[in-house]
Amino acid sequence: MSTSQPSSPQQAVLALASQRPLLRASDLAALNVPTVTLTRLVAAGKLQRVARGLYSLPGQPMHEHRSLAGVTLRVPRGVVCLLSALRVHGMGTQAPFEVWLAMPHHIPVPRLGQPALRVVRMSDGTRSEGVEHIAIDGVDVPVFSAAKTVADCFKYRHKIGLDVALEALRDGWARRLFTMAELWHHATLTRVAQVMRPYLESLTAATAPGTHVRMGDALAALGRDIGLTNEDVESMKPAPNPITWSG
Repeated sequence: MSTSQPSSPQQAVLALASQRPLLRASDLAALNVPTVTLTRLVAAGKLQRVARGLYSLPGQPMHEHRSLAGVTLRVPRGVVCLLSALRVHGMGTQAPFEVWLAMPHHIPVPRLGQPALRVVRMSDGTRSEGVEHIAIDGVDVPVFSAAKTVADCFKYRHKIGLDVALEALRDGWARRLFTMAELWHHATLTRVAQVMRPYLESLTAATAPGTHVRMGDALAALGRDIGLTNEDVESMKPAPNPITWSG
């Protein structure tokens, strides 16, 4: 029994596109098909261009974070960080229109057009810590962990705002996305341990294993320490759901 083969370059490209959510122009090299075939398929409505050099079949379900997959394919040494990482982890209310990406100091910033990039330079050691990988449209996307992201928010608080860092701490802790040990580890590595110390101590002060701590009360204490008004403090409090600290 013979297996049917694509009978034209366009059919070969469409067959490949059906096997993966995102098709790169460079993928055509393995098929020995000219990239102009992509232009013709787009003009015929058989492919859609989702970003520069990236294509997919029309009507294909789009992942919420597809832009991150596209950036990873084009900037493989970058790691999704800060506001974009907060979005991935569901911490806070930030909805950045740029993709925040941690990159080595010696790598030039690529010109992608869309989506726009916001590059944060990090050393190789800092950039390799706390990296997780999530699958988006068949692409293995590196993203900093929730704990690492919170520590980075405090480190870059002058860029993104201390309120964003506090919101990330609140949401991540309330949802148990990290432990205190993980937070302290990354706070130490990123050299913001002294900055974060009063906030972390407010979560664990005078507690022992099995002791209940209310996140709202803890944030109220740390909020007053930095001079927030009572109204601001009250707005930071989540629903009164006690959290057990287990050390």
